[in-house]
Amino acid sequence: MSPKEIVFTENAPAPAHTFSQGVKKGGLFQVSGQGPMDPATNQYIGDGDVRVQTRRTLENVKAILEAGGSSVEDVVMFRVYLTTRDDFSAMNDVYGEFIQENVPSGQLPSRTTVFVDLPHEVMLVEIDALAVTA
Repeated sequence: MSPKEIVFTENAPAPAHTFSQGVKKGGLFQVSGQGPMDPATNQYIGDGDVRVQTRRTLENVKAILEAGGSSVEDVVMFRVYLTTRDDFSAMNDVYGEFIQENVPSGQLPSRTTVFVDLPHEVMLVEIDALAVTA
């Protein structure tokens, strides 16, 4: 069995708790849930704007994927957590633009979206990803 490889990059927010930004093992690469935090300032951005928050969150996921030698093209599953159903359409628009830009093959990843409470009141969205690596 292959050992776990921990992935870390300064291009995404540092984990605030006892987890890794990403973990690779046995051809799988799990990116921990990311939120709308600017990695340069460690501040949440886009207060009240799910579009801005979704884009920043996806960019954080992408940075971790790239730090682990992968890309959005390698993602087989995204999980999106929203605080309100009212934000679904706006999130979905930004998500679609991001996928179009970052998955040139057109082979779309799977996705699940759920509505939850998130750890910080300012957060409207959190996203994690599961990728397959060579």
